[in-house]
Amino acid sequence: MQNLTTYKLEIFLPEEALPAIMEALHQAGAGVIGNYDHCFAWSTVNGTWRPLPGAQPYLGEVGQISQSSECKLEVNCSAQHIAQAVAAVRRVHPYEEPLINVIPLVNGEFK
Repeated sequence: MQNLTTYKLEIFLPEEALPAIMEALHQAGAGVIGNYDHCFAWSTVNGTWRPLPGAQPYLGEVGQISQSSECKLEVNCSAQHIAQAVAAVRRVHPYEEPLINVIPLVNGEFK
């Protein structure tokens, strides 16, 4: 397998944070596919969480299981920009502990 050159970021966030996070990712160089930029996909998902002692939750109460709908944002990012993209999300994401999955893609193996 060749060196990995592309990753997918999968980010869970409140819907109201979507525009700011998309802009931060764009500024960091994510979301470029060929001759296109601002390439994002998002969907609504349901999430649960329980803040533990010491947490400062964006939503919910310490010790209580919470449930809410939120967005799952997906965007491709080159290896060259992945560190900047993750840092940009952390800067603007409202959650104390944002869930950001960094997934290596092997799409280039099939060109």
